[in-house]
Amino acid sequence: MGDKHMQIGEVAARTELSLRTIRHYEETGLVVPSARSQGGFRLYTENDVARLMVIRRMKPLGFTLDQMRDLLDATDRLDACDELGPDEREALLERVRGYEQAAAEQVEKLRVQLSRAEEFAATLRARLPESEPTRP
Repeated sequence: MGDKHMQIGEVAARTELSLRTIRHYEETGLVVPSARSQGGFRLYTENDVARLMVIRRMKPLGFTLDQMRDLLDATDRLDACDELGPDEREALLERVRGYEQAAAEQVEKLRVQLSRAEEFAATLRARLPESEPTRP
């Protein structure tokens, strides 16, 4: 995906994660900077950014750090150039399928919550006098 190295501030801006959050994910082993500058600054690649984006997308769906680590391990192994046996490959794909199913279930739960929240907001709007400005 490219060899360009970025410092943590650029990565934070691109991923919309705080520096503290990125460092936390580093401390927990979810992401490891690809390199360090001569001054000791963390340096990240596009692959590191992609990994952080996976983590960022999993977090609001309620996945734990261990689940994030497990999925990243499975996808890392699937993406590696090493030859996987058919059984190992299928086992890894099954792990990914499990996470896809769990994500889809969480998305559906969030849709229900959003629908209820929209109904509630509409109920409140209906109680307000007509002369007050309303927000969409």
